[in-house]
Amino acid sequence: MPSHIFIAEDEESIVSLLKYNLEKEGYKVSTSDNGEDALKQIKDKNPDLILLDWMMPNLSGIEISKQLKKDKKFNDIPIIMLTAKGEEEDKLKAFDVGTDDYVTKPFSQKELNARIKSILRRSKPQSSLDIVEFIDLKIDRITKRVYRNKKEINLGPTEFKLLDFFIKNPKRVYSREQLLNNVWGENIYVEARTVDVHIRRLRQAINLEGTKPLIRTVRSAGYSLES
Repeated sequence: MPSHIFIAEDEESIVSLLKYNLEKEGYKVSTSDNGEDALKQIKDKNPDLILLDWMMPNLSGIEISKQLKKDKKFNDIPIIMLTAKGEEEDKLKAFDVGTDDYVTKPFSQKELNARIKSILRRSKPQSSLDIVEFIDLKIDRITKRVYRNKKEINLGPTEFKLLDFFIKNPKRVYSREQLLNNVWGENIYVEARTVDVHIRRLRQAINLEGTKPLIRTVRSAGYSLES
């Protein structure tokens, strides 16, 4: 079954070009030129990946990404932001609301295709596998067991959820707010510093003697799972 890509873009020429090239690559493609309609269609169709223009009418791409990433039903859908905004602060703002990649207009179709394939390879298999491995770390999602260097590690339920979330998108930095929304849930009130406590417990559990630390603290940004 072909992967389904949703294009949220209000420039007709870009939509036509993207749709033509993506369908030629074998993808199923849906489109919208309106922010509110795009959000509704995405929730109805649940695509495998979203190409999202920043400057959408009625509802910006930033707001669409923010709403999707706070909803557990849709927060695993990868988003590539397409925009003419190329400043570093714009990129940081996009990543802060959960965007997975950032492509500045004008862009190369070949490069975009490569990025789409790379993201789909990461997202689709991991969402369906019962056992996932990262370096010398292994998670069994059925039995809720974790192993490092073939040695079983005892984790609490929250630490397990944290690690499982990190392993879906390794090397990506998540803020405390993003971790709270995705691991604890949007409607559950927990102080941001609680994340630090569980990160510390997770580190203590998986950093066995003689192994490399896997969770990196990024100052003023958050945490990531690194090789």
